[in-house]
Amino acid sequence: MDFAGAIKSGFRNYITFRGRAPRSEFWYWTLFALLLTIAGQIADTALFESPNPGLFAPLIGLGLFLPGWAVAIRRLHDLDRTGWWFLVVFTIVGIILLLIWACKSGVKGPNRFGPDPLAAG
Repeated sequence: MDFAGAIKSGFRNYITFRGRAPRSEFWYWTLFALLLTIAGQIADTALFESPNPGLFAPLIGLGLFLPGWAVAIRRLHDLDRTGWWFLVVFTIVGIILLLIWACKSGVKGPNRFGPDPLAAG
């Protein structure tokens, strides 16, 4: 999946917690969210002469929260793990664990969460 396809998929499936998201979709979405957040911080700094009280960065964060959460859960599904594993993000060790899992290849072929997104091409 390319950068534009990942962004389209992220917004098209912004409340879809079913199915699978390949590694490329997750990381391109993460890059997009990071770049948009940085742009919001720059706009806040330019318009308000300080990042606090910002307007754009919080709105961007609010707008990207649910789609980012959905992509992360679909990424866990690609690894054949339930979305409940995302709750480990609230621990320090859990953040490291989720980062390691996000870097791993997904399960080849279908799993209990759906068909292989890379094979469905």
